[in-house]
Amino acid sequence: MKSHELIRQLLQKANAKQLAAEMGLSTSLIYKWAEPGEEGGSGAQNPLDRVEQLARLTDGIRVAQWVCACADGFYVKSPKSLPGGETHSLTAASHEIVHEFADMLSTIAAAALDNNITATEAKDIRGRWQLLQSATEEFVRSCEQGDFRPIVDKHEQAHKAKLGTKSPLPNHVRA
Repeated sequence: MKSHELIRQLLQKANAKQLAAEMGLSTSLIYKWAEPGEEGGSGAQNPLDRVEQLARLTDGIRVAQWVCACADGFYVKSPKSLPGGETHSLTAASHEIVHEFADMLSTIAAAALDNNITATEAKDIRGRWQLLQSATEEFVRSCEQGDFRPIVDKHEQAHKAKLGTKSPLPNHVRA
């Protein structure tokens, strides 16, 4: 969906005049945001286009996280699929998601030992939770695509960085 199409949909439920007044803009500009701006269109570059441009030119993940937080949500990065027909082990991918879940539970258990959660501990729990959400999304997408290679490769690369070049997964799990 293009940005102007989303704005057009939003304006079906939002009052353009009220929106313009609260944003200190003209009503005509608000309506121009809902029109295509490319090649002969009369639309104007809208805030969504600017956010996309900012994300593309800078640290897109941080921009997306900020926008999601403003909407009382969170950002989960979509995994990248690698080309090729060979699929990798469901066992290895399952191990990775279980590992992420265990890490989150361990973070919670360690923080709760003194029956008090500090601001730093809450931040650590939030970080582990976000990693678990991303790992779960990656796992679900891999299930849908039938290819667990991105998870297995990422897991192996992380362990190679920690342990040297030896793969942490036995051959029967990687294949």
